[in-house]
Amino acid sequence: MKRTFSIGGVHPHDSKISRDCAIETLPTPGTVYISVAQHIGAPAVPVVAPGDKVKTGQVVAEPGGFVSAFIHSSVSGTVKSVAPRADLAGKMSMTIEIQVEGDEWAEGIDRSETLVTDIPDDPKAIIEKIRLGGIVGLGGATFPTHVKLSPPPGSVCERLIINGCECEPYLTSDFRVLLEKGEQVVVGAAILRKALGGVPCTIAIEENKPEAIKHIGEVIARLNFSGIEVMSLKKRYPQGGEKQLIDAVMHRQVGSGALPISVGAVVQNVGTALAVYDAVQKGKPLIDNVITVTGNSAPRQANFLVRVGTPLSFILEKAGGLPEGDLKVISGGPMMGRAVANLESATLKGTSSLLLLRPEETLRGQEGSCIRCGKCTDACPMGLEPYLLNRLVKAGDLEGLEANAIQDCIECGCCLYSCPANIPLLDRIRLAKADVLGVIRARAAAAKAAASK
Repeated sequence: MKRTFSIGGVHPHDSKISRDCAIETLPTPGTVYISVAQHIGAPAVPVVAPGDKVKTGQVVAEPGGFVSAFIHSSVSGTVKSVAPRADLAGKMSMTIEIQVEGDEWAEGIDRSETLVTDIPDDPKAIIEKIRLGGIVGLGGATFPTHVKLSPPPGSVCERLIINGCECEPYLTSDFRVLLEKGEQVVVGAAILRKALGGVPCTIAIEENKPEAIKHIGEVIARLNFSGIEVMSLKKRYPQGGEKQLIDAVMHRQVGSGALPISVGAVVQNVGTALAVYDAVQKGKPLIDNVITVTGNSAPRQANFLVRVGTPLSFILEKAGGLPEGDLKVISGGPMMGRAVANLESATLKGTSSLLLLRPEETLRGQEGSCIRCGKCTDACPMGLEPYLLNRLVKAGDLEGLEANAIQDCIECGCCLYSCPANIPLLDRIRLAKADVLGVIRARAAAAKAAASK
């Protein structure tokens, strides 16, 4: 029997209707809008000003702390402004606006298609190149990759897992990367292995992507890299979650509030492995990524290679435009994605998909009363009790929510998907989780301040 994680999960329809669409390079727009807050941690600090000329791949913002990342210009042109601008949710974020003028690249970037397979020997030098390249996790969390590759004292990585599950319905960008850039992904995995001290590496792919499993296995054999294997996993959502993937591959469970390194694991997405290859072997920073444009209402299905900072409206225009009638545009997939409130917002490093859905495809039934069926608890891959969290949310009991580990919720939506009463469990838990995390952070800050006196 194929491996999978041990508790919870659901089986939504794949809907991978864009799986056969080869990656197309999207033309550069007339203007890009590059946010300095597109990674977990402190926002980057702009180092350019209006009127400055920049080249593709040039640093435009430097890390604002240890958990932060460099931001590079994805185009060449003139900086028009450095000012707050509305993101896809309508929230204001400091943004560098660049008017595109040609496509002149910074020095030292190898743009050839030649595959470079020689792995650098120095782990510290590898991590530094990754840091300078502004590489972040492209599986959704956008955690700075160089931080993940630097475990705290006393922590030891025993296995690197490359996440090729792409369990979210509709999304196919990782699948296409595996098929079309499989060699670079495997070399990227070998580089990450070296950075972690030569640990074993598993490239995990769900069984509904047999072409990718076969191709990556052939690439590993052809390149003759030792210590790297491909593993076929049973299809199950949300297997792409770090803790669920570690459970499936290593049969180890990450405890409440703990990090993957606590059980000896480091997880990186296939897109991240490709970006690591580009940064270390080619000197190319993270300035573009593959984005799926899909949905039953989409004029055409596509997987686009898109420069970071490209307006969403420009991408949709190149994909055939928005069809007439009521429509919801979602950034990400139907389970964990967020509705787009501002189509003039721009892509981030971690943008994975634009999903077009009609109201009838997203309409929920009328909310009923909880019948204590326990389906939400059975479906929760984190072992939480969503029905109880819902009661505590309605009672405003933040202490009770923290005691029942609402902070461990990964916002996968399994509870909402499985609820026969159509209770908006995810929505309520997501909002309350933010409040609880705010309380936890404030308490930690107060304790730190008291300790420093």
